[in-house]
Amino acid sequence: MERPLDREKSQKLYVQLFELLRGKIETGEWAVSTQIPTEEELCKIYDVSKATVRLAILELVRQGYLTRQQGKGTFVCKRIIPEGLTMSTSFKELMLEAGIVFSTQTLAQTVMMPTDDIDVKLNVPEDKHIIYIKRLRAVENEPVLLQEAYIPYNICPQLLADDIASNSLFELFEKKYGIKITKITDFIELAYINKDEGKLLDMKEGSPALLLEQHFYAGETQVIYMRTIKRPERFRFYIELERKG
Repeated sequence: MERPLDREKSQKLYVQLFELLRGKIETGEWAVSTQIPTEEELCKIYDVSKATVRLAILELVRQGYLTRQQGKGTFVCKRIIPEGLTMSTSFKELMLEAGIVFSTQTLAQTVMMPTDDIDVKLNVPEDKHIIYIKRLRAVENEPVLLQEAYIPYNICPQLLADDIASNSLFELFEKKYGIKITKITDFIELAYINKDEGKLLDMKEGSPALLLEQHFYAGETQVIYMRTIKRPERFRFYIELERKG
């Protein structure tokens, strides 16, 4: 029997639900790689609204307890960065081995409504417009990375007119728009590419690839959700960590 949420407490329901679900993960009741119940099922189990469930799930995704797989569901995952460790390198838009020179082709630079669970991953209302950017990165004319970026439209609508093939999103945000990136959370996992991704990366549909999901923050506000698919046999992602204190 599931413990009901206490509606008499001053603590918000989504916070109570977040703590309850986090407990299931930390105690091992929900094991790593386990698919959790759907949003609809959680609504029925705990007698709460879909908005409450989505907020709780979003926070668990942000903190690295859960990962969403498009078309499959939400799964328990290991936290990628151990507690007490922080990024020591300066923020870079793309984390590849040093010395790699690549070219960039812009495939999309437009405004759209959030689809699938992008509103949850970007923490924006599902009825608000976002900027969608899609770029293909190549090394010596060989496609290596397919990158999609999602940005709340109200953050910097002028981005639609910028040259994003020649300029870094980071540099545009910080130097042109004065939006300082203060935190990035990274999640790396194995993924299997779909037909459209395979055509762009010159790979067969269903081939394994590395998926890097990144959430970029300016203070407490998430300003970019970025999804990068990389050919597994070409180059490496590079992350350096150091312990504070």
